[in-house]
Amino acid sequence: MLSNLNDRLNQYSEYAPLILRLALGIVFLVHGWSKLGNLDGMAQMFGGMGVPAPGLMATLVAIVETLGGLALILGIGTRVAAVFLSIVMLVAIVMVKIDLGLIAPTGASMPGAELDLALLAGLVALILQGAGRLSLDQAVLQRA
Repeated sequence: MLSNLNDRLNQYSEYAPLILRLALGIVFLVHGWSKLGNLDGMAQMFGGMGVPAPGLMATLVAIVETLGGLALILGIGTRVAAVFLSIVMLVAIVMVKIDLGLIAPTGASMPGAELDLALLAGLVALILQGAGRLSLDQAVLQRA
């Protein structure tokens, strides 16, 4: 029975990277877009957290999240986008979330690192696996 289930599900395995790209891409696109709409507020928040050059960093993070999210959705430059987004997530974990722990204590000013780690894990999976067959990356490779 389990073997039969595996055989049935294996026929859909090519959709796994697409689903992962869409989920991650939407999250990053929405977060990045909201940051682009509030760069002054983001810079102020970054400054309060001790982030160096908070105005520049807020702009860079907003651009990386917006363009990186769009790239993941489209499946173009997927590995490169995932690397840049992974850097953003690692810096967020180390500079902001590390003191909060995995699950922040009740009443903390922000959530713990659980979502950041889940996003990072998905990004690492895309770095290792690539965009998959259902992507612009693959379409470009087939034409070459």
